[in-house]
Amino acid sequence: MFVFVGLGSNQGDRAANLRAGISSFARILGAQGLRESPVYESAPMYLTEQPPFLNMVISGAVAVELATLLHVFKEIEGALGRDLSSQATRNGPRPLDMDILLAYEGQRLPDMASVPILRDTPELIIPHPRMAERAFVLFPLRDLAPNLMHPTLHRTIAALVEDVATQDVHKLADGNGI
Repeated sequence: MFVFVGLGSNQGDRAANLRAGISSFARILGAQGLRESPVYESAPMYLTEQPPFLNMVISGAVAVELATLLHVFKEIEGALGRDLSSQATRNGPRPLDMDILLAYEGQRLPDMASVPILRDTPELIIPHPRMAERAFVLFPLRDLAPNLMHPTLHRTIAALVEDVATQDVHKLADGNGI
């Protein structure tokens, strides 16, 4: 399965937290063909009284199921100090957040003929239900796959970026620049 994963951090050494997420993704999951977007800094959404985030998107092929991938991401987040308890503030500050954005059958970068994996369970919704409203997700995703068609909105990632272009997001570094 080929996945696109959003990473964000606004606590501690944000760049180091992103690097830890990337290396864990590659090491633990054996991700093949790992690609990294540039890094962006963004103002927080929803709960705005917190530090700015560093965000990026990574992609690669993994040989695990989505439920396992989600479980591993929660372990990585917890190991870096994220409060995963039910008392944690939703959309609050966090050392690392790893979200599965999109998933496709196959082991290569998706194209127009790729089959998207759609999931809607209490634990996981794919494609990520709020990605189309978030510039901090769409800008770095566009850097990796601008012509990729969103599987339920039927618009390219580049077109979706136009809808969120006024949000406060700024490119800081090219991929591998953190």
